[in-house]
Amino acid sequence: MSQNESKRRLGAGAIGNFGEIYDFAVFGFSVPILSQHFFPKSDPTAAILSTFAVYAVAFFARPIGGLVFGYLADRIGRVKVLAITIWLMAAGTAIIGLLPTYASVGVLAPTLLVLCRLAQGFALGGETTGSTSYILESAPDDRRGWWVGIVWFFAHIPNALVALMLAGLQFVAGEELYGDWLWRLPFILGGLIGVIGFWLRRSLDDPEEYKAAVRDRKDSNSFRSMARTGGYKPILYVLMVQPVQTVGSYLLLGFMYAFLVKEAHLHPTDALMTNAVAILVLSAIIPLSGRLSDRIGRKKVFTLGALWILVAAYPAVMLASTGVLANAFMGQLLLAIGIGIYNGAAFPAAAEFFPTSYRATGHAIAYQLAVAIFGGTTPLIATWLVSSTGSALAPGLYVTAIAFIGLILVQFVPETKGIRLRTAAASEEETPLLVPSTSR
Repeated sequence: MSQNESKRRLGAGAIGNFGEIYDFAVFGFSVPILSQHFFPKSDPTAAILSTFAVYAVAFFARPIGGLVFGYLADRIGRVKVLAITIWLMAAGTAIIGLLPTYASVGVLAPTLLVLCRLAQGFALGGETTGSTSYILESAPDDRRGWWVGIVWFFAHIPNALVALMLAGLQFVAGEELYGDWLWRLPFILGGLIGVIGFWLRRSLDDPEEYKAAVRDRKDSNSFRSMARTGGYKPILYVLMVQPVQTVGSYLLLGFMYAFLVKEAHLHPTDALMTNAVAILVLSAIIPLSGRLSDRIGRKKVFTLGALWILVAAYPAVMLASTGVLANAFMGQLLLAIGIGIYNGAAFPAAAEFFPTSYRATGHAIAYQLAVAIFGGTTPLIATWLVSSTGSALAPGLYVTAIAFIGLILVQFVPETKGIRLRTAAASEEETPLLVPSTSR
């Protein structure tokens, strides 16, 4: 593959992920303002909890979307599915920016909001699996962690850019104007980003690894192939690896801003700025950690990241809860470093556990299920813990417990650095589990 072709594939994969995650980030950072417009204002705590519940709804649509689009990605190709998912996500996001509020139409407003979130979750379920599979299969064998890390760098960057954009809008227009109608603009912009992403993807071709697997496969039904070759094993491996990644990530990306505003009483602009910088650090670490895992192995990087989160999670939340700007930044930075280290190995490994013939189907089932259970519920659980215990530090204990369990579990998953993608970890009778081969 030429250098220009490599850049084109990386760029097209990255822009799609950028657009998809941008749409999710806008909703996550807009939770406080959405709670005011789509739920009764008489009980602000109930409104915040209800909006976080709507936020979580999309994560339960993700496994369904992942299952449908994952099967299609194995059956008809990675590129065709990626074109569909980016359109669906863009439409769901743009419509949120046009919805009537609770004051205008009552209970219909949150109902429509839930439907849009379902569309977003359905689309993202296919996007994350499709783009990860596409990039993994396009990458050189000794740089799979690096390539996947670059794509996920661009998937995390929107969280920071959205935070900075919202802070800028509030600063320039004022909080009153922003709260009145200007909050709609970032959602509408998400639809335009989807159009750009589709344009960049329109001329892509499926990876040679995928094409070769299609030629070699004995059964075009990925579900039957998965059942025949013991596909439950890689699904179990993903469920063992993902909780640390999803809980840590969504605490920082989906919960921390609202926590800083509501519990630490930080000014919304300050909360957005500190969160944005922490996410930028997290984003930059992911490809570096992915490259490190290409050199020393995924499991060693898992261990390092889980240990960091285990030690840092509680002090991080404690610092963030003080309401002091510098402490809020340092607390989030501690979380960002550990999560970035862990994620750099988690993203490629989750796809490498599966063979190419049913990678998208298997990865979609396992990854999206894990994200739905552990990621989408994290802001809701963290908010509930604070409310029920009366302690702002309770979310730190939750993350610490998850990191401790994860540190143990990752010791029992197979090492995927250098594994042959065609067979991966699911066909141990046909190929040894670890094959440091340069052919896929």
